[in-house]
Amino acid sequence: MAVKLLVGVIGLGKFGFWFGESLVELGHEVLGVDVNPDNVRRAQNIFSQVYQADAMDKEALMQIGFTDVTHALVSVGESISASTMISMYLKELEIPNVWVKAVHSDHKKLLNKIGVDKVIIPEQVAAQQLANRVAIPGFIDYLPFDHTMVLKELKVKEWAGRTLRDIDLTNRFNIQVIAVKKAGDNRFRFIPKADDTVGEGDTMIVIGPSEGLSEIKS
Repeated sequence: MAVKLLVGVIGLGKFGFWFGESLVELGHEVLGVDVNPDNVRRAQNIFSQVYQADAMDKEALMQIGFTDVTHALVSVGESISASTMISMYLKELEIPNVWVKAVHSDHKKLLNKIGVDKVIIPEQVAAQQLANRVAIPGFIDYLPFDHTMVLKELKVKEWAGRTLRDIDLTNRFNIQVIAVKKAGDNRFRFIPKADDTVGEGDTMIVIGPSEGLSEIKS
């Protein structure tokens, strides 16, 4: 059974709201904070707890319950000073994972200097994903902890009738097959065996470095 997280979201504009809503849909508890009453009202019937409060008040964060969260997202619009101050407070409260939305690269550098765990520039992430979709046919996503590693979907044609051991993607390309879906099936089978044979029209999900993945002929 998956572990239920308690996640704090500071700033319930579009990005913060969608982030929290997605977590709720995944079965997690979300504690939301915003100074804007309209944003608070929008989240009240969706998030586990929502408070109208100034997150730049460290005592308020403690009273609301941020000392109990395992993850926190700071998404307070264009205010670099507010974002940085709130992030510093969250680190002082020893929240294990503090993620912050930045507005540009200099803001990201500042946040990294105070020790936040993850900085997101949404426009940059979206642009990188779009570029990868253009450059790497079958691109699914890149991994948040290493943007040189990507997930890609391959349709089997030239490899039909061969085993994964014969294809030997790991040694030839430093690529790992993590799932296979047989042609006509609706579900993937994860962690396939080396002696499994793939057929024409099968779908493989692979993970590996973006460089070279676009050149593979499956």
